[in-house]
Amino acid sequence: MGGTMDGTKQQRRGDTRQRIQDVALGLFAEQGYEKTSLREIAEALDVTKAALYYHFKTKEEILVSIFEDLTQPILDLIDWGRRQPHTLETKQEIVRRYSEVLAGATPLFRFMQENQATVRELRVGETFKDRMHGLREIIVDPEADLADQVRCVSALFTLHAGMFLLQDLDATPEEKRQAVLDVATDLVTQAHKGS
Repeated sequence: MGGTMDGTKQQRRGDTRQRIQDVALGLFAEQGYEKTSLREIAEALDVTKAALYYHFKTKEEILVSIFEDLTQPILDLIDWGRRQPHTLETKQEIVRRYSEVLAGATPLFRFMQENQATVRELRVGETFKDRMHGLREIIVDPEADLADQVRCVSALFTLHAGMFLLQDLDATPEEKRQAVLDVATDLVTQAHKGS
């Protein structure tokens, strides 16, 4: 059948793609998206421009692919959430899983924070907003008090804020993540009690 053979090749190709994404995102973050060329990305990877071209034709393609890959878990989470009952456990689990998704996509969010013009121009910002709306729908009860709806949305923002605003706090990244998660969980728990 030769199936395993293809699997390995696929895997290797996947790794190259991911290496390109990681290196490109590092360069975008370091020196700005505008100032980074495909040639520099190829040089940093120690591959020819042709080899890079095999995977991505433009740096826009690279950025959009990073965005799609790193935010795919948000879509998976929304899908999962839509199939769950609207219980407190579900909401707490959404907050917990979203916290993990964000931890895995920190470099991307840092990039988005620092390159807002590019993000707007390439419309990745809109995609992200759509994903946030999807999350909001599964975590907010439309019939809840306005204050409780705000609490649920604030839980999501708390997780976002935790990525940037707490960098200078004297704690390990894991301690900070846990504290932020506790606060976000408190918010959805309070909101749920209100309903």
